[in-house]
Amino acid sequence: MNWFAKYIQKKPLIVVVCGPTATGKSDYAVDLALKYNGEVVSADSRQVYRGMNLGSGKITQKEMRGVPHHLLDVVDCKNIYSVAQYKNDAENAIIDIVARKKTPIICGGTGYYIDALLYNKSFSNVPPNQHLRKELSKKPLSELQNILQASDPVRFKSIDIYNKVRLIRAIEIIESIGKVPKTKRRLRKDWHIQIEYIDKDDEVLKKRIAKRVHVRLDDGMVEEVKRLHAKGVTYERLEQFGLEYKYIALYLQEKITYEEMINQLIIAIGQYAKRQRTWFKKYLPKQKSKSYVQ
Repeated sequence: MNWFAKYIQKKPLIVVVCGPTATGKSDYAVDLALKYNGEVVSADSRQVYRGMNLGSGKITQKEMRGVPHHLLDVVDCKNIYSVAQYKNDAENAIIDIVARKKTPIICGGTGYYIDALLYNKSFSNVPPNQHLRKELSKKPLSELQNILQASDPVRFKSIDIYNKVRLIRAIEIIESIGKVPKTKRRLRKDWHIQIEYIDKDDEVLKKRIAKRVHVRLDDGMVEEVKRLHAKGVTYERLEQFGLEYKYIALYLQEKITYEEMINQLIIAIGQYAKRQRTWFKKYLPKQKSKSYVQ
């Protein structure tokens, strides 16, 4: 790998480690950080929340191997943490890392977090409409998808249609100003961006996902969700986080059995990995400098 020695000195080098879940991004990011005097900036929309550790796959202190990590455990999971907040906090972390002559390594699987940084997106300043949010939150995912598709087909094509929080926010903006403002999709020019895309063969990834689910359950993932609920996080809120938190919440409410929880969760994670793959591969053809790490 020779990109580190060749990057443009006048711009800070920003390394982005991305790819589907369960491919080993966190370990790889730490390897890079140790090799190139770096610090990791998490790009995971669930790892920003305190107490969400096993279910979100949050890296442990031991796994960090002494490498500083930013944007972990920054907010209580009963609160909403927006992509606009993430962009501001992540940029501040990057500025600090660069000022100390270290290499920022953005690592995570949340595509719209990484997009917000790489494309320097601006966000609508429409304030939250709590009454509307409460009403929309009662609607099933399919109905929210239909509302957004009818209201703003352009935004519908670009949003994560399985993320209820994102759908509600988009509808909220449309209700206020008519449509979600368009943003030009151009990579920012003030950084030299190096994409490190991590992936695995389909069969290997399926086995890794299934094994990880069972390991996390053995480590106490159900108990983690129980603790969050006992601290006041509603089942509705837990379901909004999706994947592990959604299916364990359904199990704890006795809406599905333990075996159904495991099977449905493994399938859902596999589907999520496919969506991540589609999202992140869009970066690669546009990059003069890119990597694919199998």
